[in-house]
Amino acid sequence: MTSTWRMPIEGHKQERLWMAWPTGGYLLGDTAEFAAEAHTTWAAVANAASEFQAVTVVVNPGDEKIARKYLSSSIELLTAPLNDAWMRDIGPSFVLDTDGRLGAVNYVFNGWGQQEWAEWDKDQHIGRIIAEASGATLINSDMVNEGGGIQVDGTGRVIITETVQLDPGRNPEYTKEMVEAELQRTIGTDSVLWLPRGLYRDHDEFGTRGHSDILAAFATPEVLLMHEQRDTSHPDHEIARNNLEIAKKWLAERGDKTEIITLPAPSQLRDAEDFVDYSYINHVVINDAVIACAFGDAAADDYAQSVLGEVYPGRKIVGIDARPIFARGGGIHCITQQQPQTQGDN
Repeated sequence: MTSTWRMPIEGHKQERLWMAWPTGGYLLGDTAEFAAEAHTTWAAVANAASEFQAVTVVVNPGDEKIARKYLSSSIELLTAPLNDAWMRDIGPSFVLDTDGRLGAVNYVFNGWGQQEWAEWDKDQHIGRIIAEASGATLINSDMVNEGGGIQVDGTGRVIITETVQLDPGRNPEYTKEMVEAELQRTIGTDSVLWLPRGLYRDHDEFGTRGHSDILAAFATPEVLLMHEQRDTSHPDHEIARNNLEIAKKWLAERGDKTEIITLPAPSQLRDAEDFVDYSYINHVVINDAVIACAFGDAAADDYAQSVLGEVYPGRKIVGIDARPIFARGGGIHCITQQQPQTQGDN
């Protein structure tokens, strides 16, 4: 039985964008300079989005003053206890029912599979808190999942990875069939593209173990964007190539004419730690704009933004240097979560 709830494609008209303010720990580091870099970059994304639609930033108690220093006055603050600032993962995944009413799916969050370094005693409640603040119907799930691990086209297709939803640290008892059934119940998907794993860096000690929102994104139901690493010396070359072949086969088996467009990674291969997982896939679509990752590579940044401009016509492409976010474990999509407009809002 098909769920009455369905997660719309990201380009659906939005009511607001949700974010969380970095508070302590590895996000702010041990120096004032490192903390200011995080605050500046998170604020750059929030402030850019606020020029196009409402933005609400959840702040840890006591951080209101520092957040106000960086954020546009038009941005609303919601005070709630936080461990971290990856709103895509700790917040709810919004859905609409067949009558256009708003729902908020509250998956179990356990620190990306109970990572040793992660804390989630506060973050595990954010989905419920935001559901209440938004007026959405709360849809609880017993499955461990994060918003960064699901990419939908709004018509029933979803892209996930075996290393996230079937992660022994997340859902040790789940089969593929059980995952698919729970996704159908909660976000209304009935066709699942399973990719085997995520990018190389995303599987290191501080990674998510394979989120799909750095691998692929549906610009429209007819256009699928996928990450490409052209340098054969980078381990993501083979990972991305394999993912592309699996996606092509999956579409062909269904007689699906969806066009795949690849977005090549920038030229930088490493940072001080290891191979980087810089990906232009990790953008966020909002009303009349796309907030896109930039990486200080003029040629690659320009090319990616030109492609995004073509596949998201009528939207302004706003590039923001995302390297400080990636250095902390994610990208622009990872720190945002869109709330779609309901039928009554249109």
